[in-house]
Amino acid sequence: MAVTRGTEPSESPTVPAPIPPGDPDAWYAPDVRSQDEVYPGVVVTVRDSRQEFVYDVREPELTQRGNEARERVEDYFESAHVERPRTREGAIERMESGFDPKHRTVIDRLVDCSPAVRRRLDYHALCSLTCLGEMTPYALDDRIDVADVTDDAVLVHTDDFAPARTDLDPDTEFLERFASERIEQHSVTFHEFDVPVIVYRENLLGEDPFTTKYAVREPDLLPGDEDLIEDCKTRVWEASIDGVLEDEVGFVRDRARTLLSRQLTIQNTRAWLDALSYRVRTALAEYDLTVPPVDHRFADDRLEDLLYYVLRDLVGYGKLTIPVRDPTLEDIEANRVGERIKVVPRADVGHNSRVPTNLVFEEERSFVNVVTKLAADDGTELNASTPSAKVNLSPDGVEETIRCAVALPTISEDGPHISIRKQSTDPMTPVDLVDAGSMSTELVALLWLLYEHHGVVLFCGPTGVGKTTLMNAHMPFIPYRDRPISIDEGSREVHIPHETGVSLSTREHERDHRRVTMADLMTECNYLNPDVEVIAEVNTPASFQTFAETLNTGHGLIGTTHADDVETLVNRIIEQGLAAYLLQEIDLLVFPKRVGDDRYVGEVVELVDETTYRSLDRDDDRRGTIRKDGTTVYWTSVAWRDHDGDYQFAYDHPSLDGGDAGDGTIATFERLAEEINQPVDQVEAMFHRRHRYVRYLVKEGIADVDELFTVLADLETNEAATVERLRRELVLDGRTEGSDGNE
Repeated sequence: MAVTRGTEPSESPTVPAPIPPGDPDAWYAPDVRSQDEVYPGVVVTVRDSRQEFVYDVREPELTQRGNEARERVEDYFESAHVERPRTREGAIERMESGFDPKHRTVIDRLVDCSPAVRRRLDYHALCSLTCLGEMTPYALDDRIDVADVTDDAVLVHTDDFAPARTDLDPDTEFLERFASERIEQHSVTFHEFDVPVIVYRENLLGEDPFTTKYAVREPDLLPGDEDLIEDCKTRVWEASIDGVLEDEVGFVRDRARTLLSRQLTIQNTRAWLDALSYRVRTALAEYDLTVPPVDHRFADDRLEDLLYYVLRDLVGYGKLTIPVRDPTLEDIEANRVGERIKVVPRADVGHNSRVPTNLVFEEERSFVNVVTKLAADDGTELNASTPSAKVNLSPDGVEETIRCAVALPTISEDGPHISIRKQSTDPMTPVDLVDAGSMSTELVALLWLLYEHHGVVLFCGPTGVGKTTLMNAHMPFIPYRDRPISIDEGSREVHIPHETGVSLSTREHERDHRRVTMADLMTECNYLNPDVEVIAEVNTPASFQTFAETLNTGHGLIGTTHADDVETLVNRIIEQGLAAYLLQEIDLLVFPKRVGDDRYVGEVVELVDETTYRSLDRDDDRRGTIRKDGTTVYWTSVAWRDHDGDYQFAYDHPSLDGGDAGDGTIATFERLAEEINQPVDQVEAMFHRRHRYVRYLVKEGIADVDELFTVLADLETNEAATVERLRRELVLDGRTEGSDGNE
């Protein structure tokens, strides 16, 4: 600036202080809306080009010498195998952990550079060799919520800017993984192998209708390994055995290990030049004369990987081996050849929607082998005359009871199909159901009365709504002195905590050259003098006939059947040839529902006579009549769930704080009073007492089956002493303050 002599200089201009990009006053970067370092040396910039947002990534730069060193490292490790991460979390963990000491030592010998260049080199080597390549910096930015692939570009949606165009090609490798988020991970044990499993969600639009996926990370195979596995399986299968084979797994493992070791040794002998080169380079590396050779997974590691696949196919269930043994799964479905196997996780895992896996039956022969093995393990031989079967299994190493529907290609288009339902080993209790909002405490108390006094209860609904779960949850309410007997195919799904209980099953096996039938089980059951009979699947004509005969015996009866509503149930029963008067023997019909991931009791119905029906003062939509083949059946709702999730109970019971009783009642109380020869008001008093106990169980969180069964047994043995003990425990724990007088 020019200054005139004899005058005071004017005030000089100043440069504004530095401010973050994206600030309206950032004069040096007017189009920058955001700029952050997501990883040391990795800077992400979002610009506003007025037409759209632009997402730019600046990675650490390498000099010419740095690029040459990078090429040496990548060439050296090109043949080394490293499993790439499937999710953003996996990519971040991989970048943070870096190379293991073995690889770092090799890189130290391959390159000689300054610490700054080495840091940049390590970043690029990690990206290209162990992480997601070009997609790595995008995976490191946890602000990206979802990605959208168009015909000519990849768009990302961040927390603050959407969409933002990147310079990525739509065909970039690992594009589907960089925005994926891990939901959970665990391992599944198959004999001596621990196989990792990951459940993750892909946040990528336009690629796959399924966003949540289930991946089994089985050992990798080298070229030629599949031929070795098939040859080994054939030779093990054809091996001669002297005497009875007591340990199938041990025999297959030992035989396969011998055969595979021999084959790998032969291969190494044939590749003598490669083996010699490997040994020479290893010896020179010990004297720091060269870098050590990359681990190509020679015989020892490779043998274990091959052995896993042989055991999986011969003593497991092929591609289904890990899903069948995974306790977090409820359903497994294989629908056709060449299609991804689907699984349904359990509700308590937090994601119980159907998801695809990375497992596929790629040829029909292996699919048929698994189908026939599943059927054979329950004594059924599939062939042209018996192309499908329903089987129940308890495989070695699996605690759950497994129900399978299997079919050969004879009746199934595009190959065989398999549908597996796994019953949980940890049955829920009424406390679990109340806490989950699946039912009310009043309904639990009502079912308690009926289970205790040998009532007749049917849980009705389609597959997967939770009929068996509800039935099993209340089994501890059967008095410990009574003898519950479960019969038919579903008996293995019934959890009976009683020492007196027995399970009878019509398994598909021969007995005295004939099949065990439901008639055989009924005869056997009557000899066992049951107090309560449990029929877990009243669906076949034989089970309906057994259901009718049990009603005529006067035993208590608890069961499940397929019926969406009361009209469907009545029609099914009458169409099966059962006498209409038997319907009056049913005390309660419970209709669970499933809406999305939510399972709950939608409605509870009782069947009444015409006189009782006419005397009830209820809404027309909570009662009705069903006319079938000249028979009229009257029904009314006892309990139901409103649209807002609240439960309504038709019985106007007094409030638990000592309020007056209402004048309403339900027919079940009157029927139960007649059955046990007690006044109705005494039955109602029993209901109130049990309701208070249910509230106590919920309040104290007694959700373990064995603990609940013990408390109920103590109440039956001496109610007064048990109540006093419970009250004393509350006092000692300091939890009586603020409780009402009826607790």
